[in-house]
Amino acid sequence: MSSAEPSSPVDYRMAPLVVARFVGAYLILFALVVLVATVAVAVAGLGPDVLVVLLALGVLGLIGLAWWLRSRVSVVRLTAQGYRVRLVRGAGVAEARWSEVEDVVATQPQDVPCVVVRLKDGRSTTIPVQLLAVDKDDFARDVRDHLDQNVG
Repeated sequence: MSSAEPSSPVDYRMAPLVVARFVGAYLILFALVVLVATVAVAVAGLGPDVLVVLLALGVLGLIGLAWWLRSRVSVVRLTAQGYRVRLVRGAGVAEARWSEVEDVVATQPQDVPCVVVRLKDGRSTTIPVQLLAVDKDDFARDVRDHLDQNVG
């Protein structure tokens, strides 16, 4: 990702471990749905075909969710105009223009490597780099390159 021109849009996707957490939560929820459906089918005296269809839909949903999270969802997007952060709880400012940015710093609150984009008005965006499928140094360098190229 860092090989792209700094002015071209760059999307940073979720790290595989984060995708695995979402998939795990889906599996737990799906197991509960199957349990409730099994009880309902048994009480109603329906055939097992209903459960087979439910299981097939659940597996398709699992595959779709994993694909979408891994290849389609952008957690951080850097463009010539600014940046946008999605799906990061407590990130602060979700998007801003490069002209609003004071500086970019690397920090480690509570031993979590983060890139903090500090804005001129005192607000900030904190991006835990372990959420991204990229090397933390490459990401920080790319954010700084976008800032340097697009301010001024």
